[in-house]
Amino acid sequence: MLRRFAISALLVCVAVAAQARTRPAYGGTLRVETEGDAWQVPDGLARRLVLDALTTQDDAGAARPRLATQWKAENAGHRWEFAIREGVRFHDGSPLTAEAVAASLQQTCSAAGVVCPWSGVRAVGESVVFTAESAVPDLPELLAETEFAIARQDASGALEGTGPFRVGGFANGALHLVANDDCWQGRPFVDAVDVYPHRAIRDQWLDLSVGRADVVEVPAEMLRAAEQQHLNLLVSQPADLLALTIAPQGALANVAMREAIALAVDRGALYNVIFQKQGEVTASLLPEDISGFSFLFPAGRDVDRARALRGGASTTTLGLSVSGGSPAMNLAAARLALNLHEAGFAVQVAAGLGAGAPLALRCVHLDSVAPRAALDEMLASFGQNSSVTGTEPAALWRSEQAALASETVIPLLWLPRGWAVGERVRDLQLAPDGLPQFADASLETAR
Repeated sequence: MLRRFAISALLVCVAVAAQARTRPAYGGTLRVETEGDAWQVPDGLARRLVLDALTTQDDAGAARPRLATQWKAENAGHRWEFAIREGVRFHDGSPLTAEAVAASLQQTCSAAGVVCPWSGVRAVGESVVFTAESAVPDLPELLAETEFAIARQDASGALEGTGPFRVGGFANGALHLVANDDCWQGRPFVDAVDVYPHRAIRDQWLDLSVGRADVVEVPAEMLRAAEQQHLNLLVSQPADLLALTIAPQGALANVAMREAIALAVDRGALYNVIFQKQGEVTASLLPEDISGFSFLFPAGRDVDRARALRGGASTTTLGLSVSGGSPAMNLAAARLALNLHEAGFAVQVAAGLGAGAPLALRCVHLDSVAPRAALDEMLASFGQNSSVTGTEPAALWRSEQAALASETVIPLLWLPRGWAVGERVRDLQLAPDGLPQFADASLETAR
């Protein structure tokens, strides 16, 4: 009896100790390193932590309340009214009002390169009203995008939000974000998040290995290497589109020439060799798990057909610019140049050509996971502001087919987002678009 009692007591103690170790603890500073800018749209980590949007999207892409508690559509989707959550304050203590929300969205729409899906937004009592010339049935999903997050500037010009962290300053190469104790969603577990931007991947991995970083990036082409090194990985569904864009001018003004380029690219080589079989080969603006119909867009290569379409037309050497400048992007551009050479095109890869280049290799992040909102977002990313008609899969397929008919955007691959996580990080998960949700994470060594 005594032996059984002692064993039972020991098991209870072990269980209690294990529970104490796994229970989220408050405190500590989470150290994150990235290649990009912490404030960039749409995938800047700081923006996600400092700013809130009116809505959010669940894993299935459905809109859920955030700074707006409810909404309703009128006039067949031409007018929307969103009720603003009460009791929310910006980081400087000023209240969140319908007037502040309308002012923020008006400022967003006035920024260069931003196309808002509404024609007017104004405060009406405790609500914000949107009006649009065309019906916007997916406005609640669109308002979840980071581009439309709510912000205000204080007297000094600093950006204020309502999110779980506030900006604490920039020192020693890090953007210091401090926990918002009065956050309407509840205080985050960690006291602060230090984001170190513009860090090379090699340096990120080194810092993780010696304990100077807690979360670092793992590009799609390095996921296999990270697995071989037994890193603790978080990997998302496809979230970044690798695409070749073609300027419909000069030697490429003829759609047949652009179609020849589309037929000449070898997506399989990019997928198998450069990106190590990560993600999915595509000729669609949406990944298969979101649309369900990306397989309907042919992604095969036909060099003979490409040569026939090109005919005997002679072109000057075409410049191919590369965004990002990562080794994988440069290798992909060089591979595409070889593909096009086989079809009779002369291509020169140059990172500094910018927007004026006839060809450009881009990697575009997808913020939304709702099918129609995602297609709207991708069209806007490539400067195609045509309205998406309908919400059913068949209607979305027709809209995408019409958008791709001009052959100015050639989708190549959908790639996942990957992150390596240190041993002391607990409960870190990825949002549907592949970004870490640091507000819910904790540190094992916190006090």
